[in-house]
Amino acid sequence: MLLLGACTNSNKEIEDAMSKTNLGDEKGKEVTILYSRAGHLTTRIFAHTFIRAISANPPYTELKDGLNVAFFDDSLRIKNTLTARYARWYEQENNVLIRDSVKIVNDKGEELQTSELVWNQKMQKFFSEKPVRIITKTQILNGTGMEANQDFSAYQIYNLSGQVTVEKSQVPGG
Repeated sequence: MLLLGACTNSNKEIEDAMSKTNLGDEKGKEVTILYSRAGHLTTRIFAHTFIRAISANPPYTELKDGLNVAFFDDSLRIKNTLTARYARWYEQENNVLIRDSVKIVNDKGEELQTSELVWNQKMQKFFSEKPVRIITKTQILNGTGMEANQDFSAYQIYNLSGQVTVEKSQVPGG
């Protein structure tokens, strides 16, 4: 009874104090996250620094100091990889903002380079409004803005420019 009488904080003061702290936030170093769908591994994410800000509005997960992502097919073969220095994942919206030295390489060896990319997990697509470069075995394509499916097997570049290698027999009059 003495303890209850000594407590002078109102419920409002306690709620205010709790809302100003980062209760429940999670932090880690050298973290690997595995995602599966219907019992099959689909994605492996490795981050050097992991911060899950549960108390933020909206909550987010921050992957800092470098990250590596591998996307798998049903046979557990890597379909493509993604590397970057930073990502912020908004789980409720199913969006991941990926920044700084973003690179995606698919299983055909095609490579996307950009400074910023949005990965919409629900749509399973990548989007960018920034300058992009796609390097294939036969061409280097540059543009500003792009859209690609999650396995980077199909993509569309906006404001396209670049070099394309064409067989002489494919050139009219060649």
